Amino acid sequence: MKTFQKPLNAGEEAEYIRLLTQGSVQEAKRAKEVLILRNLRLVAHVAKKYQNVDEDPEDLISVGCIGLIKAIDSFDAGKGRLATYACRCIDNELLMMLRSKKKTSKEVSLYEPIGQDKEGNEIHLLDIIEQQLPDVVDSMDYAENLKKLLTLIEKCLNDREKEIIYLRYGLRGNRELTQHEVGERLGISRSYVSRIEKRALLKLRAHF
Repeated sequence: MKTFQKPLNAGEEAEYIRLLTQGSVQEAKRAKEVLILRNLRLVAHVAKKYQNVDEDPEDLISVGCIGLIKAIDSFDAGKGRLATYACRCIDNELLMMLRSKKKTSKEVSLYEPIGQDKEGNEIHLLDIIEQQLPDVVDSMDYAENLKKLLTLIEKCLNDREKEIIYLRYGLRGNRELTQHEVGERLGISRSYVSRIEKRALLKLRAHF
C-alpha cells in the first residue's frame, strides 16, 4: 500500500501557489512538484470512488494525477482552496477516461462475430459455447465448431490463458466460473483474470 505525503496546510499551499505564478522558473518548477506530491493523497481518495469499476487502481490513480496536474496549471487563487478545485478536475478526468473506454472498448463480446459458417452466416463465440441447440444439424455444426475452438485454444493460447478460458466458459468438463471465482482458484486478482481472458479471446477471434 502506498504512503502519501501529508497534505499542505492553507499557508503552505498559498505560498507554493504564489511561487508557481510569481517565482523564478526553478521556483515555479519546484512549487509544482511539491503541489503534485502533497496532493497525491487527494487523487487516491477520489479514485477510490471508482474501485468497483473494471479498472486497475494504479491506472485510476495515474489518470487522476493528470486531472491534478491540470488543476494546478489552471488554478486561480481566487477560486478558494486548491484541494476543492482539484477534486472536481480529478473526478472529471476519471469520468472522461471511463466514458471514452466504454465508447471505444475493443473488448471481445460473446455476441461479436468471430467467423462465418458454411452458409455465410456470422458465428459468435456464444454460438459455440451455448449448450442447447434445437436440432441435429445445428448440433453437428456446434460439435464441429467446438472441436475447432478447442483445437485453437490448445494451439494459440499459453497455459495460463487456456486454464482461464476453460474455467470461465465451462469447457473440458469444468464448471463455468466468474472472473472472481477464477481469480480465487488461481490466486490472482479478478482484474488480472479479466485482462488475460480478453487477450485470449482476441487471439481466438483472430484465428477462428
